[in-house]
Amino acid sequence: MNSDSSYGLWTLVILNSAVFIFFAFSFAKPQTKTDWRNLGGFSAFIIALFTEMYGFPLTIYFFSGWLTKKFPGVDFLSHENGHLLHTFLGFQGDPHVDPLHIVSNVLIVSGFFMLASAWNVLHDAQRNHNLATIGWYARCRHPQYIAFILIMFGFLLQWPTLPTLVMFPILVMVYVRLARREEHAAIEIFGDTYRRYKEATPGWIPKFTIDKTNSTY
Repeated sequence: MNSDSSYGLWTLVILNSAVFIFFAFSFAKPQTKTDWRNLGGFSAFIIALFTEMYGFPLTIYFFSGWLTKKFPGVDFLSHENGHLLHTFLGFQGDPHVDPLHIVSNVLIVSGFFMLASAWNVLHDAQRNHNLATIGWYARCRHPQYIAFILIMFGFLLQWPTLPTLVMFPILVMVYVRLARREEHAAIEIFGDTYRRYKEATPGWIPKFTIDKTNSTY
C-alpha cells in the first residue's frame, strides 16, 4: 500500500467494530444461547465489514484488474472510492451524502431502534412467561431478526464486500431457521394461543394497521 492509502487503519477497525457490537449488545441484551448466537453472527458480519473498510481492502484487491480497466484513473485505495456502489452507479461528489448512503443510514438507525424496542418487549414477556404480542410483535412475529437484517443490508448499501455479501444470505437463512425453531417451541408452550397469533400476524413483513380486538389472542 502507498502512503496515501486509507487502509491499514487497524485502530479504526477495532473501535468501529467495538462500537457497533456494543450497540447491538446493549439493545439486544442477550440472555439465551440463541440470543448469543444471533449476536455472534451479527458481530462476525460487522468485523468483516470494518476490516475491509479500514484494514485490508480484500474485495478491491481481488477485482483490482477489472476495476482499473473499467474505471481508469480512479484511486480505489482512497476511502471515498471504496464506496463501490457510489462509483459503479456514477454518483458524483461526497459518497457520504449520496442517495444510497442516506438510505443506508436510515436502515441502520431504524434497525437499531427496532432491535431495542423488540427485545424489550420480548424479554419482558419471557420474564412473565407470556407471549410477546405488543409493540413490534403486534405487527410481525420476528422483529428482532428483521432488525438485524435491516442493519446488515444498510451496511451493504454503503460498503459491499465479498465476505459480507457471502455472509449476508447465510445469516438471513440462519435467522429464518431460528425463527421457525422458535415458533415450534412457542406452539408447544402456548398452543392455540400462538396459533391464533400466527394466523393474525405476518412473519416477516410488518403490517401497518393493528387489529386491537385480537391484541390478547
